[in-house]
Amino acid sequence: MAYSARIITVSDRSFRGERADEGGPALAERLHEAGFRVDKIVLVPDEVAQIEQALREAAKDDVALCVTTGGTGFAPRDVTPEATVAVCEKLVPGLPEEMRRVSMGITPRALLSRAQAGILSRTLIVNLPGSPKGARENLEAVLAPIGHGLDILRGEGAADCAALAD
Repeated sequence: MAYSARIITVSDRSFRGERADEGGPALAERLHEAGFRVDKIVLVPDEVAQIEQALREAAKDDVALCVTTGGTGFAPRDVTPEATVAVCEKLVPGLPEEMRRVSMGITPRALLSRAQAGILSRTLIVNLPGSPKGARENLEAVLAPIGHGLDILRGEGAADCAALAD
């Protein structure tokens, strides 16, 4: 099943037009390759209220997967994880744990990621790093289990997580 996806790029500079958004298009390309229908890329500044609004809008639009890129680090304005936790009804800690684990094979700085993942209504939200390379690597680390999770969340598949899909 081809699920819908939305990308939210969190970046003050991209929002103001001072820097091109490279992460959003890189993620859109990879999601498209994986069979997702990316409806749009939304640019928001590093502001909790605006990030929360964009996440709620994705759920209201019944988007299956909403990935964010940016705002997951230690900078004072990095608030994407806080906005994600604030709107989610359930957290999905295994996804960011796996992203950090896989990323540790690439850079020890992976442990500095504060990425979160959770569910709002029928939408799975996953925070990814702001760099296009890091965002793609982290998405790749969890893309296969995300598909099964969306099948369950959307009522399209068996809820047996112990069985691997063929």
